[in-house]
Amino acid sequence: MGQCSATMMAAQCFNVRAGTSLTTIYGSVTTGNVWKFLKLEEHTLFIDLPEYYIERVGKILGILLTMVGHHPGASVQTV
Repeated sequence: MGQCSATMMAAQCFNVRAGTSLTTIYGSVTTGNVWKFLKLEEHTLFIDLPEYYIERVGKILGILLTMVGHHPGASVQTV
């Protein structure tokens, strides 16, 4: 998780220097079977306490979709 949080802070610094207005940086770490999720808002790093096991793939995908801005249950339009 240390490597992930350092990368998230570096992304935040990059965005500030580039003038990007992103306020939240998300991260995840996995062993392939176990997933953990992180969120960086300004100077605060949040670590989701539960560990998500691959058997809960629907939950993991839901979290990942939320991180990229698509909320599960919302209709998806295709062109």
